[in-house]
Amino acid sequence: MSAHQVLLDNIEATLKDAGVPRLSWYDALLEIDKADAEGIRPFELKERLLLPQYGMSRLLDRMEKAGFIDRQDVEDDGRGQVVRLTHKGRSIRQTMWPVYAEALTRLVEQRVTKDEATELARLLRKITGLKS
Repeated sequence: MSAHQVLLDNIEATLKDAGVPRLSWYDALLEIDKADAEGIRPFELKERLLLPQYGMSRLLDRMEKAGFIDRQDVEDDGRGQVVRLTHKGRSIRQTMWPVYAEALTRLVEQRVTKDEATELARLLRKITGLKS
């Protein structure tokens, strides 16, 4: 947990210094972008990001207010919505990636060897039960 928090704090500081949104916004924008023109339902996004419902709602509200996403009602589902990325959202995600990538390189790649990184990834997959 300490390693996670140290990395996260450093990445967040790097993003802030670059004047771009927080990492949670990047993760959401990436998942929405992966959904392409079809968009993604908020509950699917919530599951992918492992956020509680209230956190997902607030995040989407803020991203919509910033003009990064568009939410549209689903015609055959009175309460359902689909979230799509706007041009502005795609642009900010593309702006964020080099900043995020630089932070990852500085914080991880420059501190462990390729073999150590491979072993760490293998062990984390084993612990979490996730596949590659």
